Amino acid sequence: MPGFVGRTSELAALNRHLDWVREGRGDQRGRALLLRGRRRVGKSRLVDLFCEGAQLPYVVHQATRGEDAQRERARFLDEVRRSSLPDTAVLAGVTTVAEWDTALRQLAAVLPDDFPSIVVLDELPWMLEGDPVLEGTLQTVWDRVLSRKPVLLILIGSDLAMMERLSAYGRPFHQRGVEMVLAPLSPAEVMTMTGLSAADAFDAHLITGGLPLVCQEWREGESRTEFLSRALRDPTSPLLVSAERALAAEFPAALQARHVLSVIGSGERTFGTIAAKAGAADRPLPPGSLNSALRTLTDKRLVAVDTPLSTRSGDRDRRYRVADPYLRFWLAFLEEGIPEIERGRGRIVADAVERGWTSWRGRAIEPVVRESLSRLLPDDIWPQVREVGGWWPRTNNPEVDLVGADRSPARVIGFVGSVKWHENGSFDRRALASLARDALAVPGADEDTPLIAVSRSGFTVDGLAATYGPEHLMKAWPSPG
Repeated sequence: MPGFVGRTSELAALNRHLDWVREGRGDQRGRALLLRGRRRVGKSRLVDLFCEGAQLPYVVHQATRGEDAQRERARFLDEVRRSSLPDTAVLAGVTTVAEWDTALRQLAAVLPDDFPSIVVLDELPWMLEGDPVLEGTLQTVWDRVLSRKPVLLILIGSDLAMMERLSAYGRPFHQRGVEMVLAPLSPAEVMTMTGLSAADAFDAHLITGGLPLVCQEWREGESRTEFLSRALRDPTSPLLVSAERALAAEFPAALQARHVLSVIGSGERTFGTIAAKAGAADRPLPPGSLNSALRTLTDKRLVAVDTPLSTRSGDRDRRYRVADPYLRFWLAFLEEGIPEIERGRGRIVADAVERGWTSWRGRAIEPVVRESLSRLLPDDIWPQVREVGGWWPRTNNPEVDLVGADRSPARVIGFVGSVKWHENGSFDRRALASLARDALAVPGADEDTPLIAVSRSGFTVDGLAATYGPEHLMKAWPSPG
């Protein structure tokens, strides 16, 4: 299954939902499944493989963004007619209908009564943009007709916020479907696909973001520089075009939010510096406009908001970052380099990546380390640690990479730590002295607070309460099935 290393568990989950329909476990014969995930993580491909392997009649309708609702319904009916569903002959001559209610009831009419079938609506949010009434219509037809058939209805969407809202309290489809999230490939899955060591696999994860289409271009055992040198010679490489396509789908019109995303991707993290860089030459972007853009970006899960973790509330010292590692890499290094690559001068972009790699990676790895530790903890050493974050004051000096606490804001600080992700050079006595000094600035920490460290290249100092290298961090991520 090329490009789908690690998707065994997701396919198994889809088959469990299908078994639920097969065995008639519920008071309704049908089941609705809401599948969401970031663009380019392989949702459509996963469901295609599932449908092909189920050996049951099915239909897949792929929505088109901006499509007129009438034409969307006509395409939907055409997909049903050409599908493997039985009795589609009853739709002969039915080329268009005036409402989704009629189209969905036409679908129900050709679904079998005595054995299961599968119906997939891919990019449902785009269908709702074309006809907002569809949300209520889908609920009505599901309750009255579709759920009485032995059907697995899979509703797919890349607009994460909209897909979450579909099943929220007060919305028509509330409690009518089960939810499933398809995440990007984990660092462990990237390691399996690339055949790299744990340290190099984390670096590969920062570049690919775990996107299957990008990961499968990475040849087994290929180094970072070898992969980039080859990928940046090809203007059609998934490494280049995946972000362009995803952003074109996310921002067909929201140009200001797209510009703010580029500013954050360039390394700006605070509200003030983002406003200054996103505005005109002599005038920052107004707070109202920036807040609106940031809301759009956070709703779409493109931007994450971090707050300092300590015994004090950190809401006033928020920092913004691009949530997806691949998109963060693309915005930092590739977006402006595309014209050079298209002129056959990809080596210039590869050289720019190499010059900025160490500095960029040092900050980009921190969220991945925190997530890894969050998955590993609590454990026997840190039984009370439930939150792992970082800490910084408004002046950003000092910045502390790791803080472990019982909650946020913390009642008790479990540890304070540092991340040194250097190609060469261990975590040494100088790094420990710097950590011990900076730890005292964290509200809630004192001289007795345990110190920990994360290092890519080992440790040459005593006095740490715990140490974590790439191999240990990799254990936080389930190995591919």
